[in-house]
Amino acid sequence: MFELLASSSGARMGRLTLPRGIVETPVFMPVGTSGSVKSMVSADLTGLGAEIILGNTYHLFLRPGLEVVSHFKGLHEFISWKRPILTDSGGFQAFSLGKRVKITEDGVEFQSHLDGKRFIMTPESAVEIQNTLDSDIQMVLDECTPYPATFDYAAESMRRSMRWAKRARKLAWTNTNLQFGIVQGGVYPQLRRESVAHLIEIGFDGYAIGGLSVGEPKHDMYSMSRLCCEILPAQKPRYLMGVGTPLDILEAVAAGVDMFDCVMPTRNGRNGFLFTSQGPLRIKNACHRYSEEPIDANCSCYTCRTYTRSYLRHLFIAGELSALRLLTLHNLSFYISFMKLIRASIHSNSFAQFRAKTLELWKQASVSSPR
Repeated sequence: MFELLASSSGARMGRLTLPRGIVETPVFMPVGTSGSVKSMVSADLTGLGAEIILGNTYHLFLRPGLEVVSHFKGLHEFISWKRPILTDSGGFQAFSLGKRVKITEDGVEFQSHLDGKRFIMTPESAVEIQNTLDSDIQMVLDECTPYPATFDYAAESMRRSMRWAKRARKLAWTNTNLQFGIVQGGVYPQLRRESVAHLIEIGFDGYAIGGLSVGEPKHDMYSMSRLCCEILPAQKPRYLMGVGTPLDILEAVAAGVDMFDCVMPTRNGRNGFLFTSQGPLRIKNACHRYSEEPIDANCSCYTCRTYTRSYLRHLFIAGELSALRLLTLHNLSFYISFMKLIRASIHSNSFAQFRAKTLELWKQASVSSPR
């Protein structure tokens, strides 16, 4: 069940009630592609306040495989995570495999990146796999339309995805977990509107906006997100897939998006790029060599409470594994705390002011010398 609790300048605050827990929206979902948020353990995520994480059907199907997950009666027990999980269907992974993928009306035929074996994933099998994973929110199989794409290709791709969505929905009626449809159509407003109309006619528990953050200009990402939110059902959750930077999230929240996921905080953390309340920070920079400051004086995560920038820089440059965990921990803490601040500003009807202040702060940080 999804409840809208407040709104402010186009932004929405809500509550998604699932059997394994309550998710406050807008929410950021840490990405645990293969059943693990890289360098983190469940206790880390629980301590940070993560209410839901994301897994990937394609990767989990290949490894460890359904027999292993089924033995543990689902993904939650296998990875020791008691809170909700959303699983992507694998459409984006098919997109990223390039020449190793063949898309037909039946589904996606792909060559495993692990051992070269060929498999086919259909809309029906994607549902069945996710039923075995027992994820709380399941995504339908779709084709992530690449950028750039001609109007004709984007139309063909979107309409095939809509036919797949209808097939997936028929199978999902027997399952109690939520299922989200995915809006496609590239950067073409006409196709996005057509896709939304198809998905509403089919009827889903929530709706995702897919096919963005794949190389298109930022203004196209923002305009397509706004367009979709304007015509998607207000009483259902909206999920912008694979986005993104804090400023991307801020703009999408302003458009009316409720849910986000992205590998950026974990991947950037492992590469020494950190998000702070004062803008981005690069831990390897020489200016931190003797610094006694934490990464962010406004952050209460374990990393910031315990270690100096100087020591974290040393760990990172020395290639110590602990650096990966500590820096990732901070970045995830920043994202989760950032969403809390967004929710608080919506609740107090001050989102417009929060958005303007944050945009100005990050703008100033980007034009100053790298920290």
